[in-house]
Amino acid sequence: MRSHADRFIGSLSFATRWRLYFRERFPLPLHAPVIAVFSGSSFAYSWAVQGQRGPPVALAVAFAVVLLFFLQLRILDEFKDFSEDLRFRPYRPVPRGIVTLRSLGRLGVVAAVVQAIASALLGTHVLIALVVVWAYSALMGVEFFASRWLKAHPLAYLASHMVVVPLIVGYVATCAGVQAMTAPLLWLGAMSYMSFCVFEIGRKIRSPADEQQGVETYSALWGRRRAAMAWLAAMALAGAFAALAARHVDALVLTLSLTASVIGLAMGVGAWFVADPRPGRGKSFLAMSGIWLVVVYLALGVSAWLRIRN
Repeated sequence: MRSHADRFIGSLSFATRWRLYFRERFPLPLHAPVIAVFSGSSFAYSWAVQGQRGPPVALAVAFAVVLLFFLQLRILDEFKDFSEDLRFRPYRPVPRGIVTLRSLGRLGVVAAVVQAIASALLGTHVLIALVVVWAYSALMGVEFFASRWLKAHPLAYLASHMVVVPLIVGYVATCAGVQAMTAPLLWLGAMSYMSFCVFEIGRKIRSPADEQQGVETYSALWGRRRAAMAWLAAMALAGAFAALAARHVDALVLTLSLTASVIGLAMGVGAWFVADPRPGRGKSFLAMSGIWLVVVYLALGVSAWLRIRN
């Protein structure tokens, strides 16, 4: 006999199911603005340091394709984590039956078709950059054929998976008309790599009372003090790379000022959490990580746009 919950889920319309999924697993009001800042700033920086500009539509293509990249990464996670979600996180949309893995797979394919068509508008070189990101994402989806080893080595897991971020930056740069990676773009890629490490570590730090069985967090693996220190170290290294990138768009003072201010606030958050890790305080790391991403990309992006206009 079907439970009340099963009957309720069965009564949901197609649109309601997807609205619930996106609200819980890929909330566009949160993701879209951050991705717009990330892609727009990377695009402007690429224009500014290369002095070579693609067509104006390229910025819209870069944003749309990058947004779909991150959606596809979420879909890959749903496939990778399905068995663990069934056991430890049955509250998520896929285990609850809101949407199925098959429907998510179809959505990923539709996204890929859109990405390919949009990229083709800008030329073969952009399509090649797209395929590079797809290929690496596919390797991530199968955990580089070393799932057990990576699960046992969380730092290697983090380091290997974050490589996709500078590859996405490379895609955006290609949309902007870049033909070859130069030192400034390599600094941007390094900053992006470390900045997304900041975000990834920050979203997996929790108070002891908020830890869940079967959910791996850095606070559980390393202890809350070491996790907070790793988060701050990643932010400091990202700030150093940001400063190196900023020199090429006349934004060194602005970038140093803003990143130092955010790091100062982050140190306060870390100390506050370590001293009194009451329930819910782990969320402050995620919030500060989001602030870091927006601030560091805006510092570089706005400076780059101003340089282009001048």
